[in-house]
Amino acid sequence: MQDPNADTEWNDILRKKGILPPKESLKELEKKREEEEENHILQQSVVKTYEDMTLEELEENEDEFNEEDERAIEMYRKQRLAEWKATQLKNKFGEVLEISGKDYVQEVTKAGKDLWVILHLYKPGIPLCTLINQHFSGLARKFPDVKFIKAISTTCIPNYPDRNLPTIFVYLEGDIKAQFIGPLVFGGMNLKRDELEWKLSESGAIKTDLEENPKKQIEDKLMSSVSALSVELEEKPQHVGWTLWTVYERI
Repeated sequence: MQDPNADTEWNDILRKKGILPPKESLKELEKKREEEEENHILQQSVVKTYEDMTLEELEENEDEFNEEDERAIEMYRKQRLAEWKATQLKNKFGEVLEISGKDYVQEVTKAGKDLWVILHLYKPGIPLCTLINQHFSGLARKFPDVKFIKAISTTCIPNYPDRNLPTIFVYLEGDIKAQFIGPLVFGGMNLKRDELEWKLSESGAIKTDLEENPKKQIEDKLMSSVSALSVELEEKPQHVGWTLWTVYERI
């Protein structure tokens, strides 16, 4: 196809007939198109720049943006603020709150919509309670969107028996979703934080990144030792006492 901008006799005839626009008009159209492309590239660069900026940097550089950029930046600023507020709302805990009976309704029953609350009833001087309080501190930091609470048992439930301690109640919107009562449930002083995390995750209160129950490894090891014990008892029944001691050593 012949170039309409070429200086040919045929193009001159077409321009005189009005079929082609005057040569200057073609140049102006081409120049205008080039300018639009440059502006588009520049605008794309500006958008990419302010998307990478913090809210403080946006405020510092706001004089460099045109009116169209300002509108886009304002929308982007609102989006960033909304994301920040959502993050702050989600991660608003991060530590264990100590309460008493008078705080129960406010901190547990009226805790809020879609909010999980995990309450540990304990008493000072009970080693397993102390251990669980330590685990609670680590879990509260790991799951800041969950409300971890501890309370001396008798301040919440008068005459609550010490034999039931430690006790953990799991709530969602004021309703009990799970409960763990007494030392046997927790496996005694050998309780690891990962094991407690897994136990709480089974109630739905926390979303653990553990792939399997950490207790399973101990159970598998115990079963292996018991199987070995059975073989040894069959071969050397006179060594029962010694063999039982080796089971404890193995686990």
